[in-house]
Amino acid sequence: MPDPRSQTPARALRLGVAGPVGTGKTSVIAAICKALADDLEIGVITNDIYTDEDARFLKSAGVLDADRIRAVETGACPHTAIRDDITANALAADDLEADFAPLELILIESGGDNLTATFSPALVDAQLFVLDVAGGGDVARKGGPGIGRADLLVVNKTDLAPYVGVDVAAMVADAGQAREGRPVLALSKTDEASINELRAWVLGVLASYQSGHHSPVDPGPMAPHFHADEEHPGGGYTHAHEH
Repeated sequence: MPDPRSQTPARALRLGVAGPVGTGKTSVIAAICKALADDLEIGVITNDIYTDEDARFLKSAGVLDADRIRAVETGACPHTAIRDDITANALAADDLEADFAPLELILIESGGDNLTATFSPALVDAQLFVLDVAGGGDVARKGGPGIGRADLLVVNKTDLAPYVGVDVAAMVADAGQAREGRPVLALSKTDEASINELRAWVLGVLASYQSGHHSPVDPGPMAPHFHADEEHPGGGYTHAHEH
C-alpha cells in the first residue's frame, strides 16, 4: 500500500509572510515572485484594513499576472484575519485555486502589525517573519512568537545597515539565539546571493510539503497588545487573543 504521505497535496502550499509595519513584507513577496514565477504557479493575497495598496504595488511591479494578486480588506486589526477569523483569507485562497488550478504556491501577506502577529496553522502551512535593520539591531533579541518560532526569520534591508548603524552579523547571531537554531536569513533585494537563499528555502519547504513530510507549526498565540483609537486620538484599547 502506498505511503499516504507520498501523495501530492490537493492544494497549493500556503506560505504566510508576517512582521511589523514597514519591515518590507511586500518587497519580500515581490522577491519570491520574481525568483520563482518562471518555475512555479503562484498566487498572492495581501491584507490591509481599508485599502488594497499592497496588492496594487505588486500588480504595478509586474511580479505576477495582476489577476493572480488578490486583496483582503480586513476592516479590523490585521492579525484578526490571519489568526482569529481566517474566513476571508481562506476563501480568497480557495478562489485563487479555483481560478488558476493547479497552483503550487500561495503567498499570504499579513497586514502590518507588531512583533506578536502570527498566522493560524489552519490558514497557512508555513510562515516567515520579517524584521528589518532600520528597526534597530536589538529588535531580534526582543523575542515573541513570530521571531522565535516562525519557520524562517528574515532580517531584511541589510543594504541599509551602514546608514542606521546596525551590525548585521550581530543581529543575525542574536536572532539565531532567540530562535534556538531555527533558520535566519539576512536579505537584501540588491543582493542576489541572499535572494537565491530565499528561493532555495521556499523550494525546500514546497518539496517537503508536496512529499507529505511538512507539518504546519503554530508559533503560538499573540500577547495582549494596545490598539490606538483612530476616532478618538489619544484613546485606545487593549486587545487579547486567546487560543
